Amino acid sequence: MAKLLTGLKPTGEFTLGNYIGAIVPLVNMQKDYEEVYLFVADLHALTVYQDPQELRERIRKFIAMYIACGVDKEKTLIYLQSENPYIPAISWLLECTTPFGEASRMIQFKEKSKQNANFSVGLFTYPVLMAADILYCDTNFVPVGIDQKQHVELARDIAEHFNHKYGETFVLPEPYIAKEGTKIKDLKDPTKKMSKSEENPQGVITMFDSREVVTKKIMRATTDSEMNVHFDEEKKPGISNLLNIASVLSGQKIEAIEKKFVGKNYGEFKKYVADIIATRLEEIQRKYEVLLNGNELDMILDKGIQKSIALAKAKYENMKEKMGIVR
Repeated sequence: MAKLLTGLKPTGEFTLGNYIGAIVPLVNMQKDYEEVYLFVADLHALTVYQDPQELRERIRKFIAMYIACGVDKEKTLIYLQSENPYIPAISWLLECTTPFGEASRMIQFKEKSKQNANFSVGLFTYPVLMAADILYCDTNFVPVGIDQKQHVELARDIAEHFNHKYGETFVLPEPYIAKEGTKIKDLKDPTKKMSKSEENPQGVITMFDSREVVTKKIMRATTDSEMNVHFDEEKKPGISNLLNIASVLSGQKIEAIEKKFVGKNYGEFKKYVADIIATRLEEIQRKYEVLLNGNELDMILDKGIQKSIALAKAKYENMKEKMGIVR
């Protein structure tokens, strides 16, 4: 069986959209892989300024939330990127073998650098650090969205350059893009995705929202005037979004939910959706609080970083020897 690696960036708010779009698929994929690596990309977060205290808090909150949401702490190696000193060291060796032209073609760098003329050097080089994250443990697959596919392809190209120049060293990773994924939309503007950086907080459900807050947001969600609970993303984006949420969280097919609300009004349907969301969040929040306030989280991270360091050190020493930087 193959290895799977994914990262989480501890920035912004943790939303229901993140849970359904990223964590639920990861939880479902766990059983299909021999090893799963989940790292906190806290070094990547530094490409733009982060308030130090907020970053510290988010790092622990996000890890606890992932585990509370069902990530298997026994099967998945969970660790902080910044606690492994060999990953940045590997990144430097890879930077020295990465053609400038390939690095400069990265779409996200082009877009983000346009937004800020005083961007950091790290914004340009972080795709190579991402390659180091992927390559050091001989990952086979990296689950990504279409917008991140280019980063995995760059990691593969970098690995091929190094293997060609210094001999077989890295497994060539593949981007894993799910053919079907449930994209959760903003509650106030269902033509846009539910984003943790969205300006209107009423359109976003966070994983920390109370039952009361969830209910208010769902009851105020944008729908239409038909009073017909039917899935049609083009003509009924608001209702379709709520049906998607209810389907994923309840495990029922959309058709079954539609039948349940034949002849009923949107108020009844929204109360149903709000209850499903709130019940799931309360279950996750109880587990989250136990993890955040106990010692288990540190034990999980200590175990993860020990193995991560051992793997990265072995890869780094192998690279150094092949490149001739030995005594």
